[in-house]
Amino acid sequence: MDATTETRIHAPDTAETFLRAIELTPVDGPADASFEATTQYVPWPKAYGGDMTAQATAAMQATVGADRALHSLHSYFMRPVEIGAPVRYDVETLRDGRGYSTRSVRAVQNDKIAFTAMGSFHVPEEGPEFQQQAPAVVEPETLRTAAEALDAADGANAPARDYWAHGRSFDMRHVPGPVYVSSDGTRSPNQAVWVRAFSALPDAGDAKATADLHRTALAYVCDYTILETLLRVRGLNWSSQGLATASLDHAMWFHRAARADDWILYAQDAVSLQDNRGLALGRFFDRDGRLLATVAQEGMIRG
Repeated sequence: MDATTETRIHAPDTAETFLRAIELTPVDGPADASFEATTQYVPWPKAYGGDMTAQATAAMQATVGADRALHSLHSYFMRPVEIGAPVRYDVETLRDGRGYSTRSVRAVQNDKIAFTAMGSFHVPEEGPEFQQQAPAVVEPETLRTAAEALDAADGANAPARDYWAHGRSFDMRHVPGPVYVSSDGTRSPNQAVWVRAFSALPDAGDAKATADLHRTALAYVCDYTILETLLRVRGLNWSSQGLATASLDHAMWFHRAARADDWILYAQDAVSLQDNRGLALGRFFDRDGRLLATVAQEGMIRG
């Protein structure tokens, strides 16, 4: 990694970029509660969408009681967000009931709404359980890291290579191989990615806050790779000439708690592609096969 890039990636090969992204500062605003957070470095013209998803999640979680946890999140990405600049998150309390709470949040930058989301929180209950089974894939220890995959490939510029390898706070290992600079040519609508924070995530002070931190980590990391199955079916990769992508809307359901600094399998499927828009589904499983969360995301893909 060259010295110039290293000064731009904060604490490479650690979870610090994610932790810095979700640092909230309470501020005055027009809502029931307002916070500021800062987007983190990426080597592209606009901020990473997972910054907004995670920051909005953290802001909403900061306004609910300790007896309830986020179970669903629905978001729209409305405008590009500047990198390394503050974003204000205005949270409205829509309802606080005995079993459920509902929040809405607007992300504002330069006096314009750039992102909006709603979250629902639930007091845990005892009840029967069912889940889809995790797909059978190879173990993460047998797979190449992003850095190893990129060392064996040509075609990406240096800032992109360094960011993919060292700057995303999470170790990500693809099944089949990644689509940073090439695709395998099969145009498969499926892939899986093992993800784990590069370093241990801190104790947030109590069990509820720590569980919230790990849910926020899943909301953060989910956006990095969810559109890749749509790239695969088009025969594209992240380095394809003229490629332009953007997250449009996002939904996420949290089923069970787990640690994001342990290996988690992110199984992904392309659902539909049309009008330069695509829909993909993702499911997070822990190593014991427990279904942790489900993601649906629509994105723009032009190439």
